Amino acid sequence: MDSTLACLAAWMPKQRWYAAKGRSPRLRLVSSWDAEPTADDAAVAQIRTFLVADEDARPAVLYQVPVVARPTESVAADPTHVIGSPEPGTMFIDGPFDPAYAQALIRLVTLGGEARGSQMTATGHPSRHVPPDEPRTATVLSGEQSNTSLIYRSTGMPIICKVYRQLHPGLNPDIELPTALADDGSPHVPRAIGWIEGRWPNPETGNGSVTGSLASAQEFLPGVEDAWRVALRSAAHGEDFRDGAGDLGRATADVHVSLSELFPTRPALTADRESTATSWQRRLEIAIAELPSIAECRDAIEAVYAHAFELPWPPLQRIHGDYHLGQVLQVPGRGWVLLDFEGEPLRPMAERTAADLALRDVAGMLRSFDYVAGSIRLEDPDRAAAAGSEWAGQAREAFTAGYAQRSRTDLEALGPLLTALELDKAVYEAIYEARNRPTWVAIPLSAIERLLQRPTGVD
Repeated sequence: MDSTLACLAAWMPKQRWYAAKGRSPRLRLVSSWDAEPTADDAAVAQIRTFLVADEDARPAVLYQVPVVARPTESVAADPTHVIGSPEPGTMFIDGPFDPAYAQALIRLVTLGGEARGSQMTATGHPSRHVPPDEPRTATVLSGEQSNTSLIYRSTGMPIICKVYRQLHPGLNPDIELPTALADDGSPHVPRAIGWIEGRWPNPETGNGSVTGSLASAQEFLPGVEDAWRVALRSAAHGEDFRDGAGDLGRATADVHVSLSELFPTRPALTADRESTATSWQRRLEIAIAELPSIAECRDAIEAVYAHAFELPWPPLQRIHGDYHLGQVLQVPGRGWVLLDFEGEPLRPMAERTAADLALRDVAGMLRSFDYVAGSIRLEDPDRAAAAGSEWAGQAREAFTAGYAQRSRTDLEALGPLLTALELDKAVYEAIYEARNRPTWVAIPLSAIERLLQRPTGVD
């Protein structure tokens, strides 16, 4: 097993989903589960998924690493998806890129059953929307950061199956929320196909076991664009996006209303406001440390937060949690369809599944419109800044009007709270851009200035 862990430790830092860039992990095997290959692969392929804890991270991060072991002589010369050779004569392949794993994965999701291994079980849970069993070909979706998704195509409904790379105890909201919405008949989410639940030893206590989500599958919508690309093209060509933004506001409201009916809601308590205010202040302190120019706005920012804190807050409910234009598809004949209800992947599952302010999603989308205009300005510095600002302002106004109309939310009364949430998001973005894309930091800094000019209203 030491050779297996050494092989994985050398390979994982090169993967996009590995969280701690720039260093090698210190891995401990927590458990593993084995999938049954097809008859054609049984003689030459062993399918095993390892759960390994990176104990150099604080707190430790639990990764899911599917592997297909094949004889070295049978592996193609292309090393792109080869993990390495833990022992002479055997080669590890990154599971999603090997057809043996791809087929075993979709069978477990769509047909159900249980797979076992070392101190672990994996159980498939097909939904009521599972299409008929038929031959499917699989390809891996490129460009993902946190997970690995496979697209399955056949003569029937195409399927996308997401393999969660970082694991947490509890049912992933990316399974829980879209499944409930799809079963309720919402047109704003893809049909849920099924998921895989795992049970493994509790890596924190060493006692007992926990259950969590290993993978999920839903209807794949091919040949469509996400709202980011649609909006970016509209802004670049100076096209009116108000109708699209208004429809998106209404679709967002529909989903929020459905979630408030499908899952419990509760009043926002003083403790909730205090916890939120603490997180606002913590992010502001970090931002000032990294971007000292923000200190000039400190008093004004804190005044916005204080005003929002004193207002009555609406009830808390389940929300999307990481909402922006890239999380929405424009589907012909169906309108806007929301994706990726996973929330922020690095947050603990308990936080991602807790009731929250629906306005947090609204604020996230408002910031996304601003990023469209900002990215256009960065690509074309000679373009008049007023044109992008006007486009974003119109999109924000249409989105909030559509949202308020469909949800029957008085956004004027809640304006100071929405402004505080959007301001906090811009402060977070300033931290992110300063660390990762310094040339983009002007986008959130401009937003902070704009929001402070109108701290009590709705754009």
